[in-house]
Amino acid sequence: MNEFEMKDKMRIVQELVPGKQITLAHVIANPDKILYKKLGLDPAVDYSKSAIGIVTMSPSETAIIAGDIAIKASGVELGFVDRFSGTLIVTGTVSQVDAAVEALCSYAEKTLGFTVCPITKT
Repeated sequence: MNEFEMKDKMRIVQELVPGKQITLAHVIANPDKILYKKLGLDPAVDYSKSAIGIVTMSPSETAIIAGDIAIKASGVELGFVDRFSGTLIVTGTVSQVDAAVEALCSYAEKTLGFTVCPITKT
């Protein structure tokens, strides 16, 4: 392969190095109705006091534990739990979602020894 041919090809190496971490913890207060629909969540909610919580973590199986903690902490509903990608989506009132995300992040950090990102909100 000559130099010209090599410039036209790009090689990308992707690698996942699992750690014990929560990489995203975000609360969306009063999301637009279309967001529920696009995420495949239950659109039959009172939008005036609704929220969506999104958390990503590694190892990915931790999403199962996080979902359990979230439900027990505040009564949120599980919108999505993916044990393969480590994604958790919960729905409920703003105070329920706040409490759930706080509880699962605290448990991950204090009990499981995870590195936890700050919780963000919009």
